[in-house]
Amino acid sequence: MDTRKRFKKGNGGCPSIQCEANRDVLCQSCAEGVITAAHRVEQRGVEPCLFGKGGTCCRNCNMGPCQIIEGVDSMIGVCGADASTVAARNFARIVAGGAAAHMDHGRGVAMAFLETARGETPYEIKDEVKLQATARRIGIDPEGKDKTDLAIEVGEKMLAEFGQQTGMLEFMKRAPAPRQEIWKELDILPRGVDREVVELMHRTHMGVDQDYKNILQHAARTALADGWGASMIATELSDIMFGTPVPVRTKVNIGVLKEDEVNITVHGHEPVLAEALAMAANDPEIVAECKKVGAKGVNLAGVCCTGNEILMRRGLPIAGSFVQQEVVLATGAVEAMVVDVQCIMQGVSPVASKYHTELFTTSEKAKIAGAEHIPFNEHKALDVAKTIIKRAIAKYPERGKHYIPVHQMDVVAGFSHETINYILGGRFRASYKPLNDNIINGRIKGVAAIVGCDNYKVMDEVHVELAKELIANDVLVLVTGCAATGVGRAGLLSPEAMNMCGDGLKEVLEAVGCPPVLHCGSCVDNSRLLIAATEMVRTGGLGDDIPSLPLIGCAPQWMSEKAVSIGQYFVSSGAAVIFGPNFPTSGSKVVTDFCFNEMKEIYGAGWDVAVTANEFANKMIDKLDEKRKALGLDKKQERVLFDMAMRRELGSGLPGQGCAPGGAH
Repeated sequence: MDTRKRFKKGNGGCPSIQCEANRDVLCQSCAEGVITAAHRVEQRGVEPCLFGKGGTCCRNCNMGPCQIIEGVDSMIGVCGADASTVAARNFARIVAGGAAAHMDHGRGVAMAFLETARGETPYEIKDEVKLQATARRIGIDPEGKDKTDLAIEVGEKMLAEFGQQTGMLEFMKRAPAPRQEIWKELDILPRGVDREVVELMHRTHMGVDQDYKNILQHAARTALADGWGASMIATELSDIMFGTPVPVRTKVNIGVLKEDEVNITVHGHEPVLAEALAMAANDPEIVAECKKVGAKGVNLAGVCCTGNEILMRRGLPIAGSFVQQEVVLATGAVEAMVVDVQCIMQGVSPVASKYHTELFTTSEKAKIAGAEHIPFNEHKALDVAKTIIKRAIAKYPERGKHYIPVHQMDVVAGFSHETINYILGGRFRASYKPLNDNIINGRIKGVAAIVGCDNYKVMDEVHVELAKELIANDVLVLVTGCAATGVGRAGLLSPEAMNMCGDGLKEVLEAVGCPPVLHCGSCVDNSRLLIAATEMVRTGGLGDDIPSLPLIGCAPQWMSEKAVSIGQYFVSSGAAVIFGPNFPTSGSKVVTDFCFNEMKEIYGAGWDVAVTANEFANKMIDKLDEKRKALGLDKKQERVLFDMAMRRELGSGLPGQGCAPGGAH
């Protein structure tokens, strides 16, 4: 796609793209001279390297770089590597990079959890029910153990999985039994979280693994270590430590910034930092400091996936997604932006420098030129948080020319697996059975996950238009990451949006009181979707493994390496995934055919690619219809009226009876 043709100039020479709030801010005088990613895309004025875009540029040794053209003998690598080897190695290294980001995140959460269990941090174990359920799930008997001892034991076992060299990751056992058997037969069960990334980097070193199928098989193993390992560990332990999300109403978009409060935006991915800032923001000492400078208080707002974390658990607003991070600062109304790791543009530093805004880095892994570094330490979390907030408060009187747009939207978020289970069945009959039943009877066509990033390569709101098209066709939509923020800005995360649904989906949503698009968390929380898929299988009626489910995932605006790792662990788990606007192996027809077609034979699911919202919707709905036909659900289903005896029989077999939200599911 030629993005240059899709730019239009607005007032003041600002790019007219993506979101009305972005345009509104960038066209104000306070944003004059600010350069954002949108401007840089326009200013570059060149097409990306076709070899790099298609995955056939090799930089794995110093005899190159080598640009490869498939089928042309003179255009192979100096070492003899052909397009399939190079494309597979590059794809695998993208998976390794994305998985490593989630693995390092997961390790950090596990270490903070263990320190919290030992009483070394200001955090606490909030969800004791889920703690006990997780203990049982990983082979620890919680009977007779107090909360502290049990949490320490769970934390030690989870942390050990990162350095484990042999065996099997405990959460892999949550997958449907047929899926586990497939992984065993293929010999792709991860042995340890970190081991698989190290091995994948070794395999893709010059002169090691040169069979594209073998390379991609280990890429699948590495991705599984992400989804069913590190990401799931991070999500589960975060829930236990900070509370399992439940539905909460709040707001998204740049208009959540406030005129009369100290605006602090927290950007990145690690919940321990955001949680500490949230805890400190209402401290009496901080409130008093705000009053001294004439501010009513601290307005803590999220950006990117940290925004999703504090939205899910605390109901704090999200100021912006990935593509809005610089625009949020261009309002001139932000006293401080606090960042940790992942998806942070270096461009935030020069934008912040044009205003009174303090930019703080907090992770030793992620420093930015022009930002002040204040190391975050879980042991002194509140002290660090208060230091940062006080610095922001001191900046409030310096706020100069600024502009806060009116744009903000009500959203309902907090749909963890446990919450969905509870909403569908109540406290004593928590179950996915109503979902499965309504897929079987045709009121719901299936389930679609829209996940991942937003990206300046895509100037249209593909996430929004796609979600609208899916719910109009009775498809229940789950969203995570920056895609969730995008559809939230459009009003689709509110129960009022059910008026956009098809009649069948609307009927179900009216009964349970859910929005048609369920916000399920940050990008690391895609592991929740794996558990939801597994629970649908376990509940029955839709086949015995994930590939049989009327379920599909997509990442229409993928940007990060993490998105590729996420996509591969879904495919390896049996859920088809569609990427857009391009696919990273397109320079090799051999490798692309393997990903799109042969993987279906191996895993029961494969990749695909689409560009426009309409193309995504058509492909996704067609695939859901194929699944329904394979299950015999393409025929009209007759309604069954249950008598009392049938209802008793039904109730006696419901899974998870007696479990409250956050319980053992």
